[in-house]
Amino acid sequence: MKYLCGILIFFVGGLFFHLHSQQISKEELIFLTPEWKGERFEDGRPKVPDALLKRMKLVTLEEAWAVLKGANFKHQYAEGWQTINPDSVLVGRAVTATFVPGRPDIHRAIDDRGHNKDGRIKSQNAWTIDLLVKADVYVVDQFSAHIDGPTIGDNLGNSIFAKTGNGIVYDGAIRDIDGLKEIGGFTSFFRTYHPSHHLNNPDGELNTTLIGINTPTRIGMATVMPGDVVLGRDGGVIFIPPHLAEKVVKTSEIVRLRDMFGHQRLREQKYTPGQIDSRWSDEIEKDFSKWLNDHIDELPVPKEQIQELLKTRTW
Repeated sequence: MKYLCGILIFFVGGLFFHLHSQQISKEELIFLTPEWKGERFEDGRPKVPDALLKRMKLVTLEEAWAVLKGANFKHQYAEGWQTINPDSVLVGRAVTATFVPGRPDIHRAIDDRGHNKDGRIKSQNAWTIDLLVKADVYVVDQFSAHIDGPTIGDNLGNSIFAKTGNGIVYDGAIRDIDGLKEIGGFTSFFRTYHPSHHLNNPDGELNTTLIGINTPTRIGMATVMPGDVVLGRDGGVIFIPPHLAEKVVKTSEIVRLRDMFGHQRLREQKYTPGQIDSRWSDEIEKDFSKWLNDHIDELPVPKEQIQELLKTRTW
């Protein structure tokens, strides 16, 4: 029992209070993402390639959800958002921050360690933002805080966008919404708006305390890991485990091509809806392969990906 308690203490300590910054350790992050075999950031966060992120922007939520469900990842989707730039698509690598309702003793301890040992002089809500790089998405569990809850306004929003070129997924209230809307490309998902701001003085008024940077976190009913690929569009957000990102993209591209072919042939009345909606015959599959070859330079899928697909087909 004593040995088991020691393991649990080590796990919790490594997970939430590594070194001086509330940031998960590199070793722990690698341990929690064992199925990712690709490149990682210096801190251990999985680094899905930029080229794959670019292709992800055409993936629909339905396509991504189907692949994740098939792999038994059933808790990756979060809904019920308000949005900035609702007609745009948000894609990037998750950087997570987890806040809890403010507690003075914990807050002071974290502040003292962060300021004195890490040399940080900013408030806790800016610490995670310091770590952001291009193509990141700041993903925040702000426990749906509303009045006196917002930690993001137009100042931090501009900083986030300058660092990442992206917006945010923020499970809480934001402020300065007019200023945030002026940031071009700041496609964001948030719960509510409130004109107040968070209170950050443990000796006075205190609303939030940061307990985790790049730790596993919960957004709505979704479990999010740092390095997950964030896909936000059409009012919803799905968090794709990095080792499934390529499968999601390739599956989407195949579905997209088959839909384009099927719709064209239906408009031409070459096949009936029943033929297209059911399992395709060998005749239709051969026609599809020929169509891919004939249109390979004009389709909305990289040419090399179509060539790869054609290599695996036997008709």
